[in-house]
Amino acid sequence: MNKILLLIKNNKAISWVLGFQLFRLILLPFMGLMPQDAYYYLYGQNLSLSYFDHPGMIGYILRIFTDIFGQSVFTIKFADFIITSLTILSFYKLASYFLSKRKLQRAIVLLVSTIFVSILSFNSTPDVPLLLFWTLSLICLYKAIFEEKKWYWILGGIAMGLAFNSKYTALLLQIGLIAFLIFSNKYRKFLISPWLWVSIIISVGVMFPVWWWNYQNEFASFAFQSSERTNSISEFKISPKNFFGAIGHQMFLLLPILFFIFITFTFKYLKRALLKFKIPEGKTLFLLAFFIPTFVGFFSLTPIYWVKLNWMMPSYITGIILAGMFINKKLLKSQIILSIVFHVLVGLQVLFYLVPIKSDDTWIGWKELATETKKLQEKYPNTFVFSEDNYKTSACLNFYMDDKVYAQNIIGLPALHFDYLGDNLSTLNSKNAIFIDSDKRFKNKNKKGDLHPLLKDYFNNVTELEPIIIKINNKESRKFWVFYCTNYQSKK
Repeated sequence: MNKILLLIKNNKAISWVLGFQLFRLILLPFMGLMPQDAYYYLYGQNLSLSYFDHPGMIGYILRIFTDIFGQSVFTIKFADFIITSLTILSFYKLASYFLSKRKLQRAIVLLVSTIFVSILSFNSTPDVPLLLFWTLSLICLYKAIFEEKKWYWILGGIAMGLAFNSKYTALLLQIGLIAFLIFSNKYRKFLISPWLWVSIIISVGVMFPVWWWNYQNEFASFAFQSSERTNSISEFKISPKNFFGAIGHQMFLLLPILFFIFITFTFKYLKRALLKFKIPEGKTLFLLAFFIPTFVGFFSLTPIYWVKLNWMMPSYITGIILAGMFINKKLLKSQIILSIVFHVLVGLQVLFYLVPIKSDDTWIGWKELATETKKLQEKYPNTFVFSEDNYKTSACLNFYMDDKVYAQNIIGLPALHFDYLGDNLSTLNSKNAIFIDSDKRFKNKNKKGDLHPLLKDYFNNVTELEPIIIKINNKESRKFWVFYCTNYQSKK
């Protein structure tokens, strides 16, 4: 134990890593349930080969943790924290193949100082397992290519498949691998190696559950993830708001210093390649092959499409290793100071809720809403509850309530994976319902005054009740409109 303490004392990088992770761990019990936590917990409680909007890895992980430690918000957050901690350890191993000891220490501090690691540690999303299996894939592929250890092609195939079973973005692993081999003079030989194609075939085999689920459900998930976005991109409408919004998101996730280092070396390498036809070789090319397609590829879409803030996250793994080659001690110190300031502000917000969040993407108020909804069901017995915001309110109420809570498919609207839970809505015919509708902008305590236009098509009578007002720290913080609906008639 004394040796371990001495090592930590003499190694500032380890101290920073442990410091940031300890801060996150201490904050976990104070984090409330996020809608994403509840939705992917619902995945795990309804096991399937895959799901409508994403593959199921995050749901499986939450199911394992809650089966072992019990259902609680802390258990869900703890699962995210553990998986992200494994990603940090895997990153350290991967970075050690490319960096000297001094630069390795800077890279690991860069990683743990980012806001995106905190988000992954606190919030359940498919990106949590994606980044772990993405990093493990790169470790295996490095071993297979640079050390020519053939069995790592098999392990790499498994890891790439598991990454895809986390999120579809993982297809960029195979794209990056092929791109690296095509542009590398030294390692192009692997293109005709049977081990490469065995690895890819194995990865496809591991992906089989996702493909099979889609086959059984008319490729609904693939269509959902591609068709709408393809149509939006094909319209080619320039939007400065999307572009600058993406820049703001990336500066927040990475912090400004690391983001500008990304931009600097990206410009440097692209300029060399496009103007001087000089392409880096070996390990640098390997890192760029798993950075450029994701980071530059998605960034190039931002002027014409709203790119979500987490889409570029896989590129951060090799991007931060590249940044470790360039960042100096002064910039690293500035990054740490900025990170501490941001994390202190985050901590204060979590503990004291200083700034109201005008959105359903928040960790406050859901448990209180469930309590008030149960009271309504006591006042209006034999009613079922449903909501209409894709998944957020329904998923959160499902987490806290014993009775099943339904989504907007009750009134004939697409409801993501709620449409695939196997519910026979006709069994609800003739029943009464309580409809919960979130007032995201909450400006007053008034009733809504108008009805959702589809309610009258499915219920005989709809009466608006007094809204539910949720107080946090004695401040009125959230508002939900409530409607009592009688005699439901399903259209299916």
